[in-house]
Amino acid sequence: MIDVILGLQWGDEGKGKIVDYLANNYDIVARFQGGPNAGHTLKFDGKKYVLHTVPSGIFRPKLINLIGNGVVIDPTTLKKEIDGLIAADVDFQGRLLVSKKAHLILPTHSLLDAASEASKGKEKIGSTLKGIGPTYMDKTGRNGLRVGDILSPNFRAKYEKLRDKHLNLAKLYPWVEFDLSAREKAWFESIETLRSLELVDGEYYINQAMKAGKRVLAEGAQGSMLDIDFGTYPFVTSSNTISAGVCNGLGVAPQKIGEVIGITKAYCTRVGGGPFPTELSGEVGEKLRKIGMEFGATTGRPRRCGWIDIPALNYTIMLNGVTQLVVTKVDVLDEFETVCVGTHYRYDGEEHDSIPFDMADKKVDTVYKEYEGWNQTLAPFTEYEQLPTRVKKYITELESLLNVPVTMVSTGPERKKLILKPIGVPVG
Repeated sequence: MIDVILGLQWGDEGKGKIVDYLANNYDIVARFQGGPNAGHTLKFDGKKYVLHTVPSGIFRPKLINLIGNGVVIDPTTLKKEIDGLIAADVDFQGRLLVSKKAHLILPTHSLLDAASEASKGKEKIGSTLKGIGPTYMDKTGRNGLRVGDILSPNFRAKYEKLRDKHLNLAKLYPWVEFDLSAREKAWFESIETLRSLELVDGEYYINQAMKAGKRVLAEGAQGSMLDIDFGTYPFVTSSNTISAGVCNGLGVAPQKIGEVIGITKAYCTRVGGGPFPTELSGEVGEKLRKIGMEFGATTGRPRRCGWIDIPALNYTIMLNGVTQLVVTKVDVLDEFETVCVGTHYRYDGEEHDSIPFDMADKKVDTVYKEYEGWNQTLAPFTEYEQLPTRVKKYITELESLLNVPVTMVSTGPERKKLILKPIGVPVG
């Protein structure tokens, strides 16, 4: 069976930490979608690591890490990550595998991304400008280059054909500054690093591993509310971020999926444009941002902050078939006198539990329920029973509103700041 970890909000829920924590219960960690627009942050032994493409199980010795076919790979970004692993003395050779069917991000994909976003003016979707969207467009348009192509004797010709197509397309947009020569030089140097890794037929590898009894943990990127089909379109990413994406992102059948572990913050954040019904634009939102250090791990952009959104969570829990919840960054709420929960939406003159089709265009207000804050640090606590009564009441209320058991509560960014909740489905 293959268990799944994914985010239930707009990304940045703390997936990397949870993957790292659970990884020792598995033999393989596999990324199934997204690209270097992801930023999974891990903290342990007094050091901070940010991964963009490499699965978050890489720091666990002997664990196999697979970059699946649903991922789009920028070789330059991957090389920087690998250089970081080498500097951290992480032995990854033979443990970091790449699916040959994963698509490559070319330098000109980033050019198209930047030019397209610049042309939209105030209607920008908040792209990270990493070339993710144009790469997925080439994938569905049947023009893309894949990792396996780097082994082809005519790889350079294939590259130049696609690059020239991109340069012609870029003429349709306003000019943006872009040093193609420097980008290409770094890109081809990074291709050599990619060639040094173990390239596999990912779908065969993962299915043969499961047949042999290996336990697999699938790691998602971004968040469910950014899913290309079910997110707040058009302010979404370019891939399927929900559990269904595991099937086509790794090449596994739906009945192979076991536990679906959904991650949510104790509040809510979003980067870039798009609807955000529980957003707090004043002093409270700024306080959440400051205490939570809410700045993008990939872009450094300040995140928009707001209270937790129950209609959105119930929506993504439904889409993913979530079997257990992890609530992260509960400690960020330590200093709040009152903690609010968005329980319903109000639009078209009525209260609703569901998300409207045209959420990006419709005026949506939020109905809140207030809870007393706990007004104390959670730093000393290591067991769930030790947590303040008001914290446990908050968690119990979330379980009731979402109808899914909470199995873990994160009270800090470090690996050890994770409290197991004894009630619910066992994890791992």
